Parts: sequence; structure tokens; C-alpha cells
Amino acid sequence: MSYQHIRLPEGGEKITVSEGRINVPDQPIVGYVEGDGIGPDITRAMLRVLDGAVDKAYGGKRKIHWCELYLGEKAGSLYQGNYFPEETLDAIKQLVVAIKGPLTTPVGGGFRSLNVSLRQELDLYACVRPVRYYTGVPSPLREPEKVDIVIFRENTEDVYAGIEYESGTEDNIRLARFLRKEMGASFFEDAGLGIKPISPFGSKRLIRKAIQYAIDHQRESVTLVHKGNIMKFTEGA
Repeated sequence: MSYQHIRLPEGGEKITVSEGRINVPDQPIVGYVEGDGIGPDITRAMLRVLDGAVDKAYGGKRKIHWCELYLGEKAGSLYQGNYFPEETLDAIKQLVVAIKGPLTTPVGGGFRSLNVSLRQELDLYACVRPVRYYTGVPSPLREPEKVDIVIFRENTEDVYAGIEYESGTEDNIRLARFLRKEMGASFFEDAGLGIKPISPFGSKRLIRKAIQYAIDHQRESVTLVHKGNIMKFTEGA
């Protein structure tokens, strides 16, 4: 596949997926997006750290071949104002693995969030966050060494779907009028409005992934966290 601005590095091999398993060669090509704001600074540091870690771990036998991809402001300057170029999505799918820096969303860009758009386009529904204590790090907890959990958060539904309507806009006013008159809802006049979609499909696949992770990593339990006593028809359904 040829790209307009993306240049695949020479010498590396693409990571592949077969039968649900990721196959990583000794010289993998990994994509990265610098991001906006502090993105270029922290991304450059990240690349150096990972290169050093791989070299230390494998004694020069393995190496990451980095491929720069473009989203956000840098993409806008390269793709005539397009902050979310299609070829970047194609490249991420081809490379399988990519690391992204922080992204800002331009005002009037036609989408509410670059991050939300990326999650939805690639169906990145599970945000997996390991939380554990590292010896020697100060902690306010009495027994911090007992902290060892992995959080699975839905990343494409709920408020992370990004369905929002800014206060004072025509869409906001129209939705507010419908909710008040047709649905009997009550809220402050200048409120921003958001929709919270939660489906059985989305919930079940996230729970299934968390349970499978627990089985694969010999975790002792899985705990579902929700506010179903208040939000009965979304989190409690």
C-alpha cells in the first residue's frame, strides 16, 4: 500500500494478527503520532526510552522501527486542513500497533474529538489501566503494597461516545426543548447536554474481555462497578 505522506521504514517487518493472536517479529514496525501541545516533547522522550529498554532487554538482537503517522495539527498542515486523514487510519490498521501522543480538537473541525473519533473508527472499546504499587514510591495508604488491580473502562459508549451539545447552540436549544416539553425533564437553562448510550452488546463484550483477562492472568476476582441504583436504564439495565 502506498501513502501520500507516511513513509514506512526500511528493514522492519509488520506486526501481524492470526487466529486472534499478535505475532511480533524481531524487527517490528510500530507507528507513532507525536500529538499536539507537549506531544512532540514527550513523544521524542518516549521513543528514546523504549529504544533504550529494548536494547537493554535484548542486547541489540531486537529493534523497533518507528513509523511516524499524522493526526491533529501536524496532519492539518500536511493534508490541507484535514486533521484526521484516512491514510493514517489505514496505516494504523496495517501496522496493528501504534502509540499516540495527546491530541487537541480544532474548533469547527467537523468532529467533537479526535480521540473519540479514533476510538470509534478503530473500535477501541476497552481502556485497560493496570494500577499497582511500586516499592519506594511515597503513598498516603497504610498498606500500599496491597494495591494491584486492573481497570477495564468502556471507551466508546457512555459519555465517552462524545455525543454532546454546547450550551446556547441551536442543537442544544432544540434538544433541551424536546427534553423539557416531550419528556418532562428538568435542568438549568444554560446547561450543556450530553447523551449517555449504553447497550447490552457494548457492556457484555467489555465484561467478557475483563473476565478473559482475569482467567489468562490468574487474577482472583472480577468486580463490576456501576451506578445502577441511580442510572437504572443505562448502568443498571
